[in-house]
Amino acid sequence: MPPVTLNLIIANVLVFMLETAGMVSPTGPFALWPPASGALGSNFEPWQLVTYSFLHGSVPHIFFNMFALYMFGSDVERLFGSRFFAAYYFVSVLAAAICHLVVTTWMGAEPAPTLGASGGIYGVLLAYGMYFPHRRVMLLIPPIPMSARTLVVVYAVLELVFGVTGTDAGVAHFAHLGGMLGGYLMIRYRRGFRS
Repeated sequence: MPPVTLNLIIANVLVFMLETAGMVSPTGPFALWPPASGALGSNFEPWQLVTYSFLHGSVPHIFFNMFALYMFGSDVERLFGSRFFAAYYFVSVLAAAICHLVVTTWMGAEPAPTLGASGGIYGVLLAYGMYFPHRRVMLLIPPIPMSARTLVVVYAVLELVFGVTGTDAGVAHFAHLGGMLGGYLMIRYRRGFRS
């Protein structure tokens, strides 16, 4: 496994272990809080735009995120090189956070902390679908084989539908889409905005 993918997985698992040991709170100062989030003011801090991505709310949450990072991140990192892949991942994380904050503020959503690596994962998924579009992937639930390009399109459409309709509350759908947007902009940057 390439080094950035491996180290991201290790870091996420270590932080999750600190969470389960009660040493780090998933709703504390490292989660992503909206700018107007507390009764006495804002709980938002600039570092949360990155730190939220290392926090997870449950074992299935971290398992599926890290499994996706392992499954798609290795090939994308080998293609991009470790340095660009690290930048790509964290731009996706940052874009996910900004998109989530903008949309939830605009929609007047109840202030709540956001956490999870999904924004970065969705960015990686987009790159995988764009650079390896014909590779066959098998969903875990339900076990349906499809091309990587189809998987990316299906996930993007579902996130948009769920986000607009408010379905599957408690999931940051626009953060996922923001991660894809950040990834797309990085791919355009890598290509020199030629196409």
